[in-house]
Amino acid sequence: MKFLKPLLDKCVMCGACMSACSKAWAKQDNPAMSRIAVKNVTGLPDIRVCDQCGGCIAVCPTMALQRDKNGVVQIDRKKCTSCLICVEFCPSASMFFHADIDSPFKCVACGICVKACPEGALSIVEQKQEG
Repeated sequence: MKFLKPLLDKCVMCGACMSACSKAWAKQDNPAMSRIAVKNVTGLPDIRVCDQCGGCIAVCPTMALQRDKNGVVQIDRKKCTSCLICVEFCPSASMFFHADIDSPFKCVACGICVKACPEGALSIVEQKQEG
């Protein structure tokens, strides 16, 4: 399984990851449209990014969420009705929604943010899937 791993001790909360992500996926520099969220919580970084746990797959009433060959949870936009159950359910608060985007969105471990991070606070990890 492939996922994005944040290294909180290296994060300086500069927002470069969110900027790169939103530019790549939403075609505009807007942190609210990023698939990763970095917030300052009393001076410490709080990085919200999908860990590919797959809990959202079970709660989706239209079966729009499935794992790809790399174990990454993907959203089938043709099946998604934007009911937002997955957003409400997400245990890591890393399934996002924005009014200007037709359906929920999440990290797909593409690595764009990893390349953009000046401090090396993000990495792509591959882990063997169980089962």
